[in-house]
Amino acid sequence: MKEDRFLTGILVVIGLLVVASIGVFFLREDTTIYQPETTPDGIVHNYILALEQADYEKAYGYLADKENKPSYDAFRQGLFLEQNSGDSIQIGETEVGKDTASVEVMMSQSSGGLFFDRYSYAGSALLILQDDEWKILKMPYAYWSWDWYQDEN
Repeated sequence: MKEDRFLTGILVVIGLLVVASIGVFFLREDTTIYQPETTPDGIVHNYILALEQADYEKAYGYLADKENKPSYDAFRQGLFLEQNSGDSIQIGETEVGKDTASVEVMMSQSSGGLFFDRYSYAGSALLILQDDEWKILKMPYAYWSWDWYQDEN
């Protein structure tokens, strides 16, 4: 009789875990959907999503129109060379000024080693307001090439 109660208890706990995991699955925020383009964090999210979905033209459209902006070909080549994007990305706090904004981007990557060590790092995206739209001027390393928007001198 005690064994039946113990087994029933284990089955109830397993059932609750299954129901909880299904609930979390359906209630979590879907990060594969483009966000509204009215906020700096929405622009950063959309830029990263466009790159992950290989929609390079859409991603290129989020770049600021400033001096030394990379050409589309240079943009694609820079991304080809920098194919070490994060395994998981989180958009953090956003600081908005009059015509600039900074968005924290936290990335977590697997080292691919024997013990699957993970390391995390944070970077910032810098955006400027151009023609009433937020445009990206700088992103963390995995989603940016070092020579974009640099003086050619």
